[in-house]
Amino acid sequence: MIWRKAKERLQNVLTESIYNLWIEPLEEQRLENGCLYLVCPDRYFGAYVRQNFLETIIQHVSELEVSVERVHITDISSSNSHSSGRSEKKPQQLRLPEIPAGRSSVRALHPRYTFDDFMVGESNILAESACRSISAFDDTVGPCLYINSSTGLGKSHLTHAIAHRILDNSPMTRLHYLTAQQFASEMVQNIKSNDMDTFKRKYHDHCDILLVEDVQSLTGKKKTQQELNEVLDSLIKLGKRVVMTANSNPRELVGIDEDFRSRMTSGLVTSIKAPDLDTRFRIVRKKASQQQLDLPEEFVSYLAQHIKGDVRKVESAIVAVRARAALQGGRVDEQMIEEVVNSIVGGAVCINAQLISELVGRQFQISVKEMQSKSRKKKVAFPRQVAMFLSRKHTEETLADIGRIFNRDHSTVMHSIKVVTELTRRDNSISAQLALLSDKVRKL
Repeated sequence: MIWRKAKERLQNVLTESIYNLWIEPLEEQRLENGCLYLVCPDRYFGAYVRQNFLETIIQHVSELEVSVERVHITDISSSNSHSSGRSEKKPQQLRLPEIPAGRSSVRALHPRYTFDDFMVGESNILAESACRSISAFDDTVGPCLYINSSTGLGKSHLTHAIAHRILDNSPMTRLHYLTAQQFASEMVQNIKSNDMDTFKRKYHDHCDILLVEDVQSLTGKKKTQQELNEVLDSLIKLGKRVVMTANSNPRELVGIDEDFRSRMTSGLVTSIKAPDLDTRFRIVRKKASQQQLDLPEEFVSYLAQHIKGDVRKVESAIVAVRARAALQGGRVDEQMIEEVVNSIVGGAVCINAQLISELVGRQFQISVKEMQSKSRKKKVAFPRQVAMFLSRKHTEETLADIGRIFNRDHSTVMHSIKVVTELTRRDNSISAQLALLSDKVRKL
C-alpha cells in the first residue's frame, strides 16, 4: 500500500512525538484519479494536519507513486456520508492520537495583545524578537527569558502574544500562564489541602512552557521562591521554556534568594524602555485607527510629543478624544486635544526638543525652519547646535528623537553636543549664554 510505505518514510523524517500524534492516526481510504484519500478522526484534526503536514505528505507520496498529484484529507464522518457503499459495512471509529498528560492553564488573554498589534521600536525590539523566538520554540535566547520594564510599556502585551501564538499554532502544547501571586496562592491552597503532589506534577511534569508575570511580588516569600526555583530547574533541564516578567532587573530585586536570582538569569535578560518619538507616533496612529478615529497629523504629533512612557495613557487619551468628539458631531479641534492631554499628564508644560528649539530660535532671532534647513552658515549652525545640546541636557528624548526635530541623524546630535561642550570650556561668554538659556528652559 502506498500510504503504508509513505508512513514509513515520514516516520524517519518527523520526530517520534509528531509522527505518533498526527501521522499514525491517518488511514488510507482509496486512490482515485491521481488523488490519495486519507481519513482522520475529526475535522479539527484534519485542519491541523492540512495546515502543517500536507506538503510533506504529498512530497513523500509522490516520490513513491508519480501518478499521485494530490492528497485529500477528510474526517471519518464526512468519509462515511460520501462513501458509495456497495456494502453496508459498519464504520470503524479511528482512534484519536495520544494526548500528552495534563492541559494548558491560561489566564484570560486580551484579543488585541498579539505580535501583529505590537509596535516595535528601538526601545523594545530585542524583547519582541526574543518573544517571537520563544513562541517558535527557537533556542536562540536560551531556555529562560526575563523581561523587565516600568508599567505600561508592553510586558503583558508580549506575554499574551506568546500565548496567542502557541495556542494558535501548537494547540497541544501544555502552556501555563499566570502571575507570580497566582502561583503563590495556588501553592498555598495545595499545601492546605495536602495535595502538593498534584501541584508538582502540573508544573514539573505536565508543562511545556511557563509564563510568569510580576515576579517582584515574590519579594520576601522564601517558600514560594524555593518552589518556583525548583520548577525552573526541572523545566530547564527537560528543555522546556520559561518566560518571566518584572518591574526591575533581577539584580535589583530585593528579598530574592540568590539561587533563584541566578536561575532567572540563566537565559536572556532584556528590558523595555519608554518608546521614542517615532514609536509613539505609530502607537497614536494605531490606537486611533482601532477606535475608528480620524486624527489630523498635527494632532497625532501633539499627542505623541506630550504623552510619554505608559502606553495605556495614549489609549486613555484616544478614548477620551473619541468620546468628546462624539458629543460634538465627530469634530476634533486643537482645544479638545490640549484639554485631554492636560487631564492625563497635567497642566504643566512638557519640555521637549521642539519647545527648546523655539526658545533658542527666539534668543538668536532665527526661525526653527532655518535650523531645520541644510544651511551650514554659522548664524544657523551654532543655534542649531545649542538647541541640540540643551535638548539633550533638559529632556529624556533620545539622540534620534532630537535629531528628527532638526532633520538630522543621531551622529550629528552627538557632534553638536561635543562642539558646544568644548566651547563652554574655552569661552566664558558662551558658557554664560548657555547658563542663561538653561535657566529659561527650566522656567518653561
